[in-house]
Amino acid sequence: MEENNRRRPGFEETDVDVFAVGKFAIALLLVTILAMFLLFGVFRYFQSESGGQAREIDPTKVFPQPQLQKTPVPDLTAIRAAEERVLNTYGWADQSKGVVRIPIARAIELLSEHPLPSRPAAPANLDDATVPTASGLGPIMQRAGGPLGEGK
Repeated sequence: MEENNRRRPGFEETDVDVFAVGKFAIALLLVTILAMFLLFGVFRYFQSESGGQAREIDPTKVFPQPQLQKTPVPDLTAIRAAEERVLNTYGWADQSKGVVRIPIARAIELLSEHPLPSRPAAPANLDDATVPTASGLGPIMQRAGGPLGEGK
């Protein structure tokens, strides 16, 4: 208890060493400047190796396919117009086989008049069927003895 009374009121004596933090900041600044000069030197070296001047290249001659589009908006507009033309006009899908295409609106009308055939209904064998309850599990999930059992 007496040692608590001996402490003088005021600031904390075990603070951060400002001199060490300052040395670290100066060292960090020097390393950053040295790295910038080294990077500049490497850049100059590679520039002198390649002939000294940056030259302009045509990407369409250098890079293989697929390449970036030069005019993406007009290209997309043209693609959508071609798709609309295919969806809304009559034409041959495969003339050698006699397959034609019709407008999609007309196809929907034809399907509503004459629907596609469906599968035949499953036979109604209610002996082994389970009856669903509110929980959806039903009173009987399997016969006694499991799926291969005798049904005891």
